[in-house]
Amino acid sequence: MTAAGPENGMAEWISLTHEAPVDPARRIIDAHHHLWAEGHRKNPNTYSGGNEPAYLPANLHADIGKHNVIGSVFVECGVAYRSDGPDHLRAVGETEFVAEQARLAGGKGPPILGIVADADIARTDVLEEVLDAHVAAGSGLFVGIRQMPVGYGRPMRDLLAEPEFRDGIAMLGARGFTFDAMLGYSQLKQLAEFAPKVAQTTLIVDHLGAPNLRPGGPERDAVTAEWKEGIRALMPHGNVVLKIGGIGMERAFGMNWSQQERPPNSDTVVERWQDEIRFCIDTLGPDRCMFESNYPVDRLALGYTVMWNAFQKIAARYSDAEQDALFSGTACNAYNLRVDGNGD
Repeated sequence: MTAAGPENGMAEWISLTHEAPVDPARRIIDAHHHLWAEGHRKNPNTYSGGNEPAYLPANLHADIGKHNVIGSVFVECGVAYRSDGPDHLRAVGETEFVAEQARLAGGKGPPILGIVADADIARTDVLEEVLDAHVAAGSGLFVGIRQMPVGYGRPMRDLLAEPEFRDGIAMLGARGFTFDAMLGYSQLKQLAEFAPKVAQTTLIVDHLGAPNLRPGGPERDAVTAEWKEGIRALMPHGNVVLKIGGIGMERAFGMNWSQQERPPNSDTVVERWQDEIRFCIDTLGPDRCMFESNYPVDRLALGYTVMWNAFQKIAARYSDAEQDALFSGTACNAYNLRVDGNGD
């Protein structure tokens, strides 16, 4: 079977492996997902591709099924950028789009609780203006910025070494906003050196810190060893938290699940990922780790219920309070989310 992706009819294949939720009562905040509208994805300055069918809140709600997802966080993916106006404000169109989708969804499924948007953080001359625009567009949902520290989508550069970038990250923290870092495992030590320079800003590492496996690159054991050193380097810095997910990104992590006749079940996912996930939790603590779906990107290989069942099986060894942190509490605290009208 050839991987088709959610935009090309993957739903039938995903449905071939059906599971009931392992822990249907556990409150979940999906700390990382995307949306896009047909014809709007993606911003050519930051992402390749385009012309994918829509993936909107109704699609996400259908995928969620019967797990107790009480809310979610949208993370930028280059959708619905403004086509005119100042370049530094074009990404505000994405915030407008997501806030409108959240409004239209109204009570029809788990609400979007936060929006992580895009900005060129090193542009400190206009950053306040950009943040104000995201706040105005976000209808109370804007919580932070994601940018790739290698400058992906903009001229490639080492942003973590630039004073302007550091100053921009500090500006985020001063205003109560977070920074999502999408970086590779080889950059984790550099992030650890950077973290105390912006101690008032919450830094959120996406997708397990990306222990990527590339064709022709280091073998898994070598990657894992360097990645573990990077995760350990983050341990002393309490302003750094980690998202646990992205585990369906086959090209990044070297699986071939989408090439199989049937999608994997949760036991297969546990076998592949339990060591890395528990290492992160045991190293950083449950109060600095949160689970994410990275849907619909991870839908290329994993069903939503299968993924969360795998997370729940992996987390079963931890106490109820620790599991509450992993599945919802850490996300609430990191992003300062409000659930049922209360910041809990």
